[in-house]
Amino acid sequence: MKKSHPIRRVLLAGAATVSGIVLLLSLKPASDPAGAAQAAPQQTAGAPSAQGGPGGAATGAQTLTGDVTRTEYGPVQVRVTVSGGKITDAEAVQAPSGGRSTQVTDTAVPRLNQQAVTTGTADIDTVSGATYTSEGYRKSLQSALDKAGG
Repeated sequence: MKKSHPIRRVLLAGAATVSGIVLLLSLKPASDPAGAAQAAPQQTAGAPSAQGGPGGAATGAQTLTGDVTRTEYGPVQVRVTVSGGKITDAEAVQAPSGGRSTQVTDTAVPRLNQQAVTTGTADIDTVSGATYTSEGYRKSLQSALDKAGG
């Protein structure tokens, strides 16, 4: 066959098309920020509640849940335990998930939890690569602390 033969051109074009489709199908989809933000909250923001039992109301500890903060990648909600006016425990009960958001959350949330306990305030540093999650965490933490009166 000659270089410019029509069948050769058709075969090359077909092979290029198939290769392109295979490459496109092998890509992993990014997380859907809009879909994550629509996710149903795991727990609604409620009034402050003291937990009974060991370490609960008998020792003056309060467990408070902050308001749900909507971020570009999903909702963030923080629960803190305050005892003697100090944060003794912090955890994110809601955080962005799905696709890359899960990886970012798995890295950022433990750092944010530790900072909340260490600083004892909502004045915590933003975790690099998790700007939206950090800001949502900070807002929800502040709302929980506001409920505690501090």
